[in-house]
Amino acid sequence: MSNIKPTEAELEILQILWEKGPSTVRTVNELLNTRRDVGYTTTLKLMQIMFEKGLATRMEEGRTHVYTAALDEQDTQRRLLQQFVDTAFRGNASRLMLQLLGDHQADAAELEAIKALIEQMEK
Repeated sequence: MSNIKPTEAELEILQILWEKGPSTVRTVNELLNTRRDVGYTTTLKLMQIMFEKGLATRMEEGRTHVYTAALDEQDTQRRLLQQFVDTAFRGNASRLMLQLLGDHQADAAELEAIKALIEQMEK
């Protein structure tokens, strides 16, 4: 299961499940529609595929299916980020950080968090 890489659409649904917890297809579809127009049957099909792939679990409550993310959010983020660093930055995380800091105007709180992380890693 941990080797499965969610598609962009599946990751969007996982983010909703991580944030809202166990949810019906209707709930997920309504939340997706706040961002872009997505048909109910499209959301249903995606969530059925996610269940088959092991990205989500499903429980029946009457005639309704309630889906839950089967992947841990932090583990998934860590794995996807590592794949991105390996692919886009040839495994060089410092290149990623330099690119991020060069293109992003970090505020004081972000800079303090970065400094604290570096200090913690140096210990």
